[in-house]
Amino acid sequence: MSARNPNARNLAAAERRPANYASSTQRPRVPSRSLSVENPDERRTSTSQTRKQSRSGMGERRVERREVRERDTEVRRTRSPLKHTSESRVNARTRTEKPAREERERPRTAEHARTKSELEKPWDPRASLIPHTTAPLATRISIPPLASTAPASLQPAPLAQLSLDQQESAIIEDLLFVFMGFEGQYIRFIDSYNPHEEKERLVGPQFRILPGLDPSLRDLTKSMLKMATHYIAVETCVEVLSREEYGSVNHSLCAAIRRLLKDYLTLMAQLEHQMLTNQAFTLHVLNLHTKQTSHMLFQLYTTGIELLKANGILVDDKESDSEDDTENFEAILESVREGGNAQLGTKKICKGGSVLGLITRRLASMSGDPAARELLTTLLREASKPYMTMLNEWLHHGGIRDPHAEFMIKESKSIKRERLDQDYTDEYWDKRYTMRDALVPPQLEGVKDKVLLAGKYLNVVRECGGVDISGKVQDVPTSFDDARVLDNVNSAYAYANSSLFELLLTTHQLPARLRSLKHYFFLDRSDFFSYFLELGGSELKKPAKNVNVGKLQSLLDIIVRQPGSVAAEDPYKEDIKVQIIETGLTNWLMKIVTVTGLDQEAANAGSITNYTPATTDKASVTDDSNLTGYGALVFDYAMPFPLSLVVSRVTLTRYQLLFRYLLSLRHLENSLVDCWGEQGKTATWKHRSRNPRIELWKRKAWTLRARMLVFTQQLLYYCTAEVIEPNWVALMSRLTQEDAPDAKAKAPRADGDAGVKRTVDELMQDHVDFLATCLKECMLTNSKLLRINNKITSTCQMFAAFTPALSRYLITSDPDLVASANAAAANTSSASASASRSGPYVYDPHRVDKMFDMLGKYEENFARHLKILLDTLNYLAATETVVFLSLCARLQSAGEG
Repeated sequence: MSARNPNARNLAAAERRPANYASSTQRPRVPSRSLSVENPDERRTSTSQTRKQSRSGMGERRVERREVRERDTEVRRTRSPLKHTSESRVNARTRTEKPAREERERPRTAEHARTKSELEKPWDPRASLIPHTTAPLATRISIPPLASTAPASLQPAPLAQLSLDQQESAIIEDLLFVFMGFEGQYIRFIDSYNPHEEKERLVGPQFRILPGLDPSLRDLTKSMLKMATHYIAVETCVEVLSREEYGSVNHSLCAAIRRLLKDYLTLMAQLEHQMLTNQAFTLHVLNLHTKQTSHMLFQLYTTGIELLKANGILVDDKESDSEDDTENFEAILESVREGGNAQLGTKKICKGGSVLGLITRRLASMSGDPAARELLTTLLREASKPYMTMLNEWLHHGGIRDPHAEFMIKESKSIKRERLDQDYTDEYWDKRYTMRDALVPPQLEGVKDKVLLAGKYLNVVRECGGVDISGKVQDVPTSFDDARVLDNVNSAYAYANSSLFELLLTTHQLPARLRSLKHYFFLDRSDFFSYFLELGGSELKKPAKNVNVGKLQSLLDIIVRQPGSVAAEDPYKEDIKVQIIETGLTNWLMKIVTVTGLDQEAANAGSITNYTPATTDKASVTDDSNLTGYGALVFDYAMPFPLSLVVSRVTLTRYQLLFRYLLSLRHLENSLVDCWGEQGKTATWKHRSRNPRIELWKRKAWTLRARMLVFTQQLLYYCTAEVIEPNWVALMSRLTQEDAPDAKAKAPRADGDAGVKRTVDELMQDHVDFLATCLKECMLTNSKLLRINNKITSTCQMFAAFTPALSRYLITSDPDLVASANAAAANTSSASASASRSGPYVYDPHRVDKMFDMLGKYEENFARHLKILLDTLNYLAATETVVFLSLCARLQSAGEG
């Protein structure tokens, strides 16, 4: 310490000297002394030699005595317990006293050399302006030089030379300077304190008092210096947290603390006035006047230290939080999506709701201290004002004004409303506005979901022009100490929910839209669809890649406009479109239910382009290369905003899955009905053969076709009448209940949701649950049921397609039919042309056996897979879905052959 502050050493040395010796320290040193300082060893050697020469005159003895003395000196350094003679003790004491005296004189000489150089160089400290920071009110005056660097001519008189009253007056004056962050004459910063280091100023400096002060005054002064430490630390903390990156909540908190510091400086001015005018103003009076203020500064200091630690300013960089890193990563991704420059910064910042939570926790822990409770309540009130402004803007206008990313709701501006028609993950509704859990204040922890939903609902209404955002919200709480905060959230939530309900159900006619979807996708009263399949049959029989979608769209537009049909009265018939998807329904569903290696978003997508499962080969059940237009046809629906939030792209995909399944059953039913018609009206099948085996074969073929038709019709009836229709009625009853005239007169619930009976999110969830239930009960979510069902329907489709070939086999197996068929071909010119292509029929007596074998394979396949299906349905009915029992009972008749 003395090496860094030689002037202080001068003062300490001056205190130890008598008064008449004070002036002698200014005298210059003689050259011999300075020489001895430069080479003390040489001086010590010459002195010892002179002493030796005086004691003896023989040269040999001098040399011998010199060696002995040098050995004695070496032994003394090792603290050997050997006894010395009296002469050696005297010599040793003389040798040890001189170096000590020289060591004391050496720094004194250096001090005077430095003092001389300082007197030659004038001390001229100047104040300068420092560069601007992002904190607009931070001081720009440079830090004054330390008092220890001042020349000796400016140093005060030692405290030891002052009387007790003079010491007290000097210390009071110094304390007033120190209380405002400056060094005094006798109270200074410790030598290790560097005011240019921001972290040291944030922790606060420690002070030292120059020696010579009366002990009673010293103890009282030391106890008061803590307030100066806290003041400097709080002032620096305010300057740091006022920077732009710490957010408006920190800025408001710093403004409140700055007002308190202004009152503190006013108190300092009043105390200075007392010191100058009041003779009775003592150090004890000063201590009494600053007690309360010292406690206030201590609370501000501890709060500031916690904030600085939460911001990572006063802790090591190793202490990093993984959540903050995740938020930083998300912020970088968001910046990249928006086309900005991503900055890889991992600085931990405590702002927004985190600051309010910290103050709230301190308020709870200091509730037993009235002064601290009042102070922290004031800080919480002032700091929460900008946060409440953002909260009211979100609750009452549906907008976010959060330039510092400190609000509890995060807006992803890269997710735009225009992409809703391509959004297969409900990204707009689920990720456009998300919750920042780390920034939720404790006051809103219980209602954070309501805050999120209220703003989301109101944002939708605002985008549809239903909210006047230019008006200023009146009579709302402006800080967290207002008792109406929770009531404000609940009322805003109820208003936003009812507004969006009215917008969806009344303005945009959601029930009518859902009924329109039911007509087109669930084939409800679908006379137009039967006509469409009849007119478009020639196009739908082609391979899927060769189907002309434009032609099918034109046919659909013509059919839905025909008078008398249900579709003609539909006001939304312009929104229905035709699509061809070149992936079969079973493969599509298998990719969904057996998806592996994907995140949940992709698993919920429902889009073919979004699925790249790792088990694609295993999940492929059918060969889609031979897919026809019937298997690839699907309807699409253009749903306008905001109805696209309820009927989103992923929801519409569920409609399309059910439509394709119902269409496959309807097409299979039509194929089997056509098979029945051909078998009933063709002479080949009506002819009564003389061979009883042929008649038996025909009866078995008719029975198998009837069983297949019963299976298809019962399955179609089950899906429409026992699955879709009851669930649809339940969904519409809940909608009409919300749309009732007395829906707004709702009783308050136990959780405080006054005026809210059901939310829009519950409505959306009801719609999703309706579709999920239909998919599950229609056996479209179980991979085993999908495989079995696909095998049965494929067997039925192959049998229906093989009926013309069975008719030819039947002719060649009966000689009477061969003769009649050849005669008819010869008499008819068209038949003759046909015979010329296929050749005349030839009787084959072994054809009957081959026909029995083929029919037996169809029967065995159908019966075996139907039994497996019934067993699986019985098991699932006992473990998962009871509704499968009714399907088992219906399909049992198809199994009886």
